[in-house]
Amino acid sequence: MELQEKLYVPVFTGVDRDVFLRDISPQRRPAVLRGVCLGSCQDKWTVEYLGQKGGDKEVKIHVSTVPQMDFLHKNFAYKTLPFNEFVKRASETKHSDFFLCEDESYYLRSLGEDVRKEPADLSKQFPDLAEDFQVPDFFNPDQFFSSVFRISSCGLQLWTHYDVMDNLLAQVTGMKRVVLYSPQDALHLYLSGDKSEVLDIDGPDLKRFPDFVKAKRYECVLEPGDLLFIPALWFHNTLALQFGVGVNVFWRHLPTDSYDKKDPYGNKDPVAATRALQALERALHTLDELPADYRDFYGRRMIQRIQKRTYCDGLSRTHAQKDSDTTLPSSPSTKPG
Repeated sequence: MELQEKLYVPVFTGVDRDVFLRDISPQRRPAVLRGVCLGSCQDKWTVEYLGQKGGDKEVKIHVSTVPQMDFLHKNFAYKTLPFNEFVKRASETKHSDFFLCEDESYYLRSLGEDVRKEPADLSKQFPDLAEDFQVPDFFNPDQFFSSVFRISSCGLQLWTHYDVMDNLLAQVTGMKRVVLYSPQDALHLYLSGDKSEVLDIDGPDLKRFPDFVKAKRYECVLEPGDLLFIPALWFHNTLALQFGVGVNVFWRHLPTDSYDKKDPYGNKDPVAATRALQALERALHTLDELPADYRDFYGRRMIQRIQKRTYCDGLSRTHAQKDSDTTLPSSPSTKPG
């Protein structure tokens, strides 16, 4: 018996810019795009080629003794390696050279040159490799925010989190499972900031997280060459089924001034959302001046006001559609096997 209702992310073929902007992006739902040209990277990006082109440029990486990396409790160490050595180790299952143990797991999330100010940009950090990768033409150039190089060991699983910008995950080599949860299920994910406290989504501790079963689980397996459209605020958890190389391309879906200008990672909440959350904290502190039963009563009234003002029933109905309803209008599609 499934713990959660499982829905499959629809797969679309023959998607160009017009189809994406007309039929896919406005739906605000994840979609696998198959057959989009990513350039020569699919054929070229072998371990040997990556090491040769990336050279001995030093990169900061995550290293863990277990494949399930947990950002909340930091069960990994930050280490530095020459890029070519990192790629070699990440492609291995057992290591003759290692930091923590011979079967340690590796993960690279590329960074800007000035990590405090500059977003990652493949064309700046790895210009020779960037020549092989064709950024999909699905948004305007002035909306571009970052292109993040991601390389992970086989079996590596990353924590469930959301991003505040739309993005395309290009799976260049290797296969990857991605599990996603709708923003409307945020209350069932036990959030700590932008991350879920439910670390094991396949075998969750239901005594600690009983409402987790209420979250609808969207799932797909990305094959080499696939693109996954992840709309802003959709939670996602990735599991590398093989050693793999990918590129995340983020762009500003909202007007530019909606985002924090001092955010090189693109993961800070929009400015208006941050202000609202701060105002809520002040309101809650004010309620502390009242006795417990009064706090309970006025807290419930506040929740009711928030629901009436912000909950979007139309979106809830859209995301509650069943697996059978996976096609979007006027869009060529095939259901995943």
